[in-house]
Amino acid sequence: MKVGRVDFGGRVSIALFKDGGWVPVADLGLPEYGEDLFALLRDWGELDVKGRLEGSRPKEGKPLPPFKPLSFRDFMLWERHYVQAKLGLLRTFKPLLYRLVKLPGMGRLLKPPRMFYERPVYYVGNHLQFYGDGETVPYPSYTRYLDYEFELGVVMVRKVRNPSPEEARRAIGGFVLINDFTARDMQVREFYGSPFGPVVKAKNFATAMSNFVIPASEILPRFEELEVKVYINGEMVSRSTTANPQHSPVDMVAYAGLEETLYPGEVMGTGTVPDSCGVELGQRLEEGDEITLELVGFGTLTNRIGRRGKDVP
Repeated sequence: MKVGRVDFGGRVSIALFKDGGWVPVADLGLPEYGEDLFALLRDWGELDVKGRLEGSRPKEGKPLPPFKPLSFRDFMLWERHYVQAKLGLLRTFKPLLYRLVKLPGMGRLLKPPRMFYERPVYYVGNHLQFYGDGETVPYPSYTRYLDYEFELGVVMVRKVRNPSPEEARRAIGGFVLINDFTARDMQVREFYGSPFGPVVKAKNFATAMSNFVIPASEILPRFEELEVKVYINGEMVSRSTTANPQHSPVDMVAYAGLEETLYPGEVMGTGTVPDSCGVELGQRLEEGDEITLELVGFGTLTNRIGRRGKDVP
């Protein structure tokens, strides 16, 4: 099940995907949700949407970005990604340290800091630099190592503050596919040279988001059982699963809402699914590459990489 904001020949409506087309919510007897994606997702469990879809006729339409993120917090849920990405960064940029951690008994140096295990840690990204499916993503002039990261994005649909686990769960309306683009060489420079850490120019130039939202009821019960694939220029380069996160999406929302008010439209990335970024696999993106992320059974997010320092919207 996918929900989107769709252009039907000049008339934009919230719609549901079915059999290769889209069904406007008005055709399902839900006209009050015609322009309110968050309200639809908030009321999803009470509407019998799947039942209403039976017998409906899909129409052709152009999916648009479903909404503009109100904010973007990006977490890190998987220990295996942290270890593999750190190893890849050392191999590429710090070969002496790489050889050190490869010595017997030194692998412990690759483990995340203690707080990673205690809390779902995150940074605050740039919600104003989001790109939709099919859009060209800029290649920053200051990097020679552009990377991709396959994440899922939690979509908030309720206002909460200091939420209980159940309140945090109810505040999650859906999930989007996220490609968190990263300038790896700048990430290393910022990590070792900046007091603010490796998430400024290394991260905040571009993030891509799918043109559909998957209702939370489709993802939360099976969050640790999802299969993901990455394709570059049509060739599958990795295949992985969401198994064994350190924390859950509910934990993410509860921690983000600790003494903060969260609002509908805020997006929270889960962090990279293991084996789903180039630095883990010894890859990097080049100018003109087409990168596709697939959440198996749900859909894809595709973007093309622009010319270095040239294709800027």
